[in-house]
Amino acid sequence: MALTLEDANRIIGGAVAKAKQLNIKVSVAVCDAGGRLIAFQRMDNAIWASAYGSQGKAVASAAFGRASGEMAARADQPTPRGIAAASGGEMIMGQGAVPIIRNGVIEGACGVGGGTSQEDEDCARAGVELL
Repeated sequence: MALTLEDANRIIGGAVAKAKQLNIKVSVAVCDAGGRLIAFQRMDNAIWASAYGSQGKAVASAAFGRASGEMAARADQPTPRGIAAASGGEMIMGQGAVPIIRNGVIEGACGVGGGTSQEDEDCARAGVELL
């Protein structure tokens, strides 16, 4: 089953709720398995750069099927660096996104930006757990 807009909006709602609980302002992006944006929200007063961070981390998570933070240590290796360059440099291999996997299939990812790296990942996980 492909990730729907309804699914994406549910994930965003969960991520934003977690951000409110943590008292932080974030941007949340949900992309499909190909890294294309399905839904996005930027909380009031979230830093503008969080819009780019959330999307870039989501793309990296979807591409590699793992939390984007797991890719940080590999970001300078030739293959991940080459993939990131070939995709136009849109990937951010830093903590803050988690893949959306159902029935063993990567359907996309949720990326968050605006808090600390750990807060971003916690928000993304909270959103994805709602599926």
